[in-house]
Amino acid sequence: EAGKTAANAIAEVREAVDFLRYYALRAKMLGPDAAPLGTVVCISPWNFPLSIFGGQVAAALAAGNAVLAKPAEETPLTAAAMVRILHEAGVPRAALQFLPGAGDVGAALCGHRDVAGVLFTGSTEVARLIQKQLAPRGAVPLVAETGGINAMIVDSSALAEQVVNDVIASAFDSAGQRCSALRLLCLQDDIAGRTLEMIEGATAELRVGDPQLLATDVGPVITAEAAGRIGAHIAAMRRAGHRVVEAAAGPAGGTYVAPTLIELDRIEQLTEEIFGPVLHVVRYPRRDLDRVIAQINALGYGLTFGLHTR
Repeated sequence: EAGKTAANAIAEVREAVDFLRYYALRAKMLGPDAAPLGTVVCISPWNFPLSIFGGQVAAALAAGNAVLAKPAEETPLTAAAMVRILHEAGVPRAALQFLPGAGDVGAALCGHRDVAGVLFTGSTEVARLIQKQLAPRGAVPLVAETGGINAMIVDSSALAEQVVNDVIASAFDSAGQRCSALRLLCLQDDIAGRTLEMIEGATAELRVGDPQLLATDVGPVITAEAAGRIGAHIAAMRRAGHRVVEAAAGPAGGTYVAPTLIELDRIEQLTEEIFGPVLHVVRYPRRDLDRVIAQINALGYGLTFGLHTR
């Protein structure tokens, strides 16, 4: 339903099982000391329609709450299947209610006076709207997991083959549609040329296409609107004079976006998260490593890890 490749779909089922087992264990640890809030709203995203949806629901149920589960409007069927499985496993229907719909459904739920808490995964913009909606009521907890720009810094001590594997997996797996996906790669200029050549070669080997085929590496992005938004960003970068390298395009008739590398002159030229298979690359002199780290932190990007492996 979300255009997952077979490998991504299997991994997500495993993650959903992990969530259920983890929160079952937490429920046992809480025992009679659990202090439920009451009725909790769970609003989940389309990019992990089974695991994040199931994780939110399991967490709220394990703490003793009743749950109103509102999945992303793009992926209600996956969520409905999960709810059916949970009901069949013994979760009372009165304790878990399924409420699919668009954003207005989520807004109505968050605004209801009897809602005692909200779990949300999605855009920062929507999280802020929910926060404002809940603020007048004061004590309603909001747990929000949102997006951001994730950066990787690679210096000359890194093993090039490991860098390539990690970059390809982080930037282009799930068609780049992960909150944790790599968006900005900072390469020390001493090794940038060779490393980038290897990354481009590996990117060219990725097969974009029907996710039902086991040979497919990168499936479609979620909607035509998303594909258009990503394509517009790539076109704007090309018009601005940046070097753009795209892998082979997917088949006609789908919402495919080819894995793309864009070279920037400066870190601050990346101003927003592009939620798709697009990786921005910046070169930096060795002497500027501390400055690059400080700049990434100052801009509020997520510095996931640096590589010093050799």
